[in-house]
Amino acid sequence: MTESYPPDPLLQMSLRVEQDIFLVRQRGREVAAAVGLENQDQVRLATALSEVARDLLQAVDGADVTFTVDVGAPTGRPVLRVDLAPVRPLPGGRYEPQSGAVARLVDRLAVVADEGDTVVRMSRRVPAHAPALPPERLAELRAELASSAPGTALDELAAQNGQLIAALDEVRSHRDELEVLNSELQETNRGVMALYNQLTEELEETNRGVVALYAELDEKSAQLRAASESKSRFLANVSHELRAPVTAIIGLARLLADSASDPLTAEQAQQVGLIRSSADDLLSLVNELLDLAKAESGRIEPNWAEVDLRAVFGQLRGTLRALATRPEVELVVEEPAAHATVRSDEVLLAQVLRNLLHNGLKFTERGEVRLRAERRNDSWWLAVSDTGVGIPPELHERVFEEFYQVPGAVRVGGTGLGLPYARRLVKLLGGTLELSSEPGRGSTFTVILPVGGA
Repeated sequence: MTESYPPDPLLQMSLRVEQDIFLVRQRGREVAAAVGLENQDQVRLATALSEVARDLLQAVDGADVTFTVDVGAPTGRPVLRVDLAPVRPLPGGRYEPQSGAVARLVDRLAVVADEGDTVVRMSRRVPAHAPALPPERLAELRAELASSAPGTALDELAAQNGQLIAALDEVRSHRDELEVLNSELQETNRGVMALYNQLTEELEETNRGVVALYAELDEKSAQLRAASESKSRFLANVSHELRAPVTAIIGLARLLADSASDPLTAEQAQQVGLIRSSADDLLSLVNELLDLAKAESGRIEPNWAEVDLRAVFGQLRGTLRALATRPEVELVVEEPAAHATVRSDEVLLAQVLRNLLHNGLKFTERGEVRLRAERRNDSWWLAVSDTGVGIPPELHERVFEEFYQVPGAVRVGGTGLGLPYARRLVKLLGGTLELSSEPGRGSTFTVILPVGGA
């Protein structure tokens, strides 16, 4: 049985000014390393801590930060716990991080009551293979942390750059392996094509030979598809590991460029701006990959409730109106009928419809993009139609494949992950996502949901 005793803080510090965000982040990583968290988990915890610290500094003028190891956790494994006690009450007694990805970096992030005080608490389990943490070892760690001095912002930025470079080196190594695999597959494909040409001439008199040839070609095609799926899974896994250091670089770049920090030269300011711009672009792609991977793994749990479609449509009408910047394209969100409700998850449903409307606005050069709702028996049909170029029937299923984009005259930015993610969310909500389109006649994506939910 695991020994249980009241935990004493490993380290305590104050968060009052912008510079303290850097110190809290750095000390968080030091504490994580001291108790035995692995390198990637150290970076994730430190990144989440810096984001929450920035939010609390802006919202309630700071907090008192306490690092504690709970060795009597219900899981039987020690847990590193960080409590941020706001200096002023939280608005409404609630806290939501500005970045939705923060909660994914730790095991738990919540507002809790601790001995009468309200604190923002985050925690991360210590790995089972980490050294034991008896009371005497915790006392040694307290002394070591109390005697250590924090480094500078530039030291921390250099450390994060080193982590990003190491991750990129790993990506490059795997990319080289994939190139070798692709070369081998191309060589195999050339051999298959040569065999096909030879057999076509030799087996024209027998149907059995033709059947054998197509069976072999189908097998090779399946191998190519399997290689492509492995490549996609690899990219998703690497993107997850890149998320923490990229977020940390964005935060450190923001801190270095802040007017409250030491002034930078013009050259330094330009370089920090380039770092932040590149990291923002990479973070956008990483977030899309992480969301898709999260949907595939079944880690999204809908928050079921009665959803008012009039409210959802009104929100979409307001938030997406700014995207309809072309005067030749009109965004039309029809008002649903009174008492139009469906049992679903309002956030996930709005995310699906926003994705479909955004796609319509991107791929429509003139005309309109329209959202409407229609009740049919025991289902709601939510249709997003546009007057764009349309999609050939043979590509209707391909548009729901990861990274696939329909070839055509209209070329816009994107990764080809939006529609696959939307279809998975609709399936999670108990519905289906269907496509009706013809070249030159526009496209209609229809979300069909049961009135009573899944």
